[in-house]
Amino acid sequence: MRKIEEKNIKVLTEKYQEKKVQNALKTVLNRAELQTILYNQEKEKQNQFKFSVEIPTLPVANQKMSGRCWIFAGLNVLREYTAKKLNVSEFEFSQNYIAFWDKFEKINYFIEIMDDFLTTDIDDRTLQHLLHMGIQDGGQWAMFVSVVEKYGVMPKEVMPETSSSSNTRIMNQVINRKLRQYAALSRKASKSELVTLKEKTLEELYTFLVTCFGMPPKIFNYEYVDKDNQYHLIENLDPKKFYNEYTEHNLTDYISIINAPTKDKPFMKTYTVPYLGNVIGGQEIKYINLNINDFKNLVIKQLENKDLVWFGSDVAYDGDRQVGFWDDQTFDYENLFEIDVDLEKDVSLDFGHSIPGHAMVITGVNLLNGKPNRFKIENSWGNQNGNKGYYVCSDSWFNKYVYQAVIKKELLTQEQKLAWEEKPIVLKPWDPMGTLAK
Repeated sequence: MRKIEEKNIKVLTEKYQEKKVQNALKTVLNRAELQTILYNQEKEKQNQFKFSVEIPTLPVANQKMSGRCWIFAGLNVLREYTAKKLNVSEFEFSQNYIAFWDKFEKINYFIEIMDDFLTTDIDDRTLQHLLHMGIQDGGQWAMFVSVVEKYGVMPKEVMPETSSSSNTRIMNQVINRKLRQYAALSRKASKSELVTLKEKTLEELYTFLVTCFGMPPKIFNYEYVDKDNQYHLIENLDPKKFYNEYTEHNLTDYISIINAPTKDKPFMKTYTVPYLGNVIGGQEIKYINLNINDFKNLVIKQLENKDLVWFGSDVAYDGDRQVGFWDDQTFDYENLFEIDVDLEKDVSLDFGHSIPGHAMVITGVNLLNGKPNRFKIENSWGNQNGNKGYYVCSDSWFNKYVYQAVIKKELLTQEQKLAWEEKPIVLKPWDPMGTLAK
């Protein structure tokens, strides 16, 4: 191994002194933020908020200090039909209600899968991964479907947000502390003791969830005033009835496509991630991996059919949250700092630089000569940034940072449909394609 010596530092220092641009930038950065200096304003001009294909949608929601983006995105897809049926200009489903049952199901899921590790070495990588992760706010499309199909939905007013549902960090810490305690105790328990331990742990954490989130209503009335200023009261509803009568989507008609161009995931194959889920017996976590052109063509086709697209991406890089756009050429590292930091998508995945970590909804696309140059995105970060909370991303950013989308199965080609029916290849529990559930 090479050791850094004084002579190495001397050479580097001398070379730096010769770089006039860097010396000037050093002075500027004493008072200016790095992001401001790197910002390429020309890219902002190119990412105008105009689209040739655009689906009108409701005002954005706000997930606040929580990782429930996948729930917000899923409910944002569902609510458009509901708002039209009710003739209202604003509507949200209760994200708190879905999050409650998701948390409860995840707790039970964790407890049950620990049965697979009762005699496993404590340093087993899969066990350590599961213990480290515990349960989090995140989730996959299939997990959203599983909860909604089992528990239904309700208007936000029926089960509104609480401080804990909007700020989940401490609550998650308590839950995971309890689950790790359960994991430790379960390894010492007899079969009869294990049954009792499971019931006790589930009861304690159900109690904790109700205290934090509130008790999910079984029957409710819904009052609202429509666009014509007419008052309405719908009585004796339950969440499943509201789901069946006030949404039009059959969620099981949709499948997850991914674009993961890594060597371990050949295209036109299906994949699943083990020990990833919430509702036991719910929808299987499954993806079909497609090349970026086929992936994007399906997204555009669905938008042209006036059907919104739930999708997962990495929003950590190359964007301006305040202005509301993402473009992989937003920041000019190479010319300003004389440094090449470009990574291909497969390298970003394989070497831990980028993961799908945020779910949103694509609501539009701009096509020039049949080719996309930008997409319109409904986010769930409130309306203070972007275009009243809506964002735009460039086509090249889409190629680089969009990893998953949910598409109606009927839009797939025959070849893709046949590939979808294949038994999925089982990935590692820590595979990047599962990270939306973190």
